[in-house]
Order: sequence, then structure tokens, then C-alpha cells
Amino acid sequence: MAVDSSPEKLALAAEVGAEVTVPAGPDAAETIREATGGRGAELVLDVVGGDDTLALAARCGRFEGDVALVGLAGGTLPFSFFSQPYECSISTTYWGSAIELIEVLELARAGRIHAHVERYPLERAAEVYERLRRGEISGRAVVCPHG
Repeated sequence: MAVDSSPEKLALAAEVGAEVTVPAGPDAAETIREATGGRGAELVLDVVGGDDTLALAARCGRFEGDVALVGLAGGTLPFSFFSQPYECSISTTYWGSAIELIEVLELARAGRIHAHVERYPLERAAEVYERLRRGEISGRAVVCPHG
């Protein structure tokens, strides 16, 4: 399942394996809950990390689920006993474990996930950061020092 405000990025998410795409907005959490039979998502990966995306992540997680903050946008998430589903873990991550790497590689080998990468030479790094800030990068940007 993927959430984004850009129809083009949702189309890319579907192309690379998302079974459900959800337009960002006030109805996103309800749409996710409906798609999960009212339970919510077992795992939410917030790859942005802004206030709005963190709030959405907290609203669509499930009982005993996990919300992992991956993105570095600097947002915050108010936390209290009733702000998340019961026993839902909130965590940050910077690296995965060796077992998680093996699992991701197995998913890729099985054709379940596909990386969408835009490559740029080092001399265009400043431009790439500007494009990221404006939300113009589809997938991931990789700056290659040697072309």
C-alpha cells in the first residue's frame, strides 16, 4: 500500500508493486482502514517524516502494529496513551538488520519489489537536493561520484 499526494508517484508505486494506492489527504487514514478490513496497517513506514505524514502513520496503524520513522523531514508526533492504537510500537530506524536485508533481497528476487532510481553525476548534487525539496524526484535519487 502506498500513500502520496502526487498521482504520478502513486502510479509509479503501483507499477513497482503497491497493491493499493491512496491519495494523501483528510480521507487517507479512513481509506487505509477500509482497505485493511477496519484493522489498520500492521506496519507503517513513514519515509518522509513530516508532521502530517507522522500524524497519518499514527492514525492508520493497527493494534500491536508498528510505525517506523524512516524519513528525516524533522516532524514530530504527539504521544500519549490514547494517541496511537493500543500496543502499537513507534520507532526510528537508520539501518536494518542482516536478516531484514536477506528478506528484502528475497522479495526483490521474487519480483515483489522493484527499485526505481534516478542517477545523477556528482556535479548535479545541488540540483538534485533542490528537486527533492520540490518533490520532483520519483523513487530515489542516487548521486554517483564517478558518473
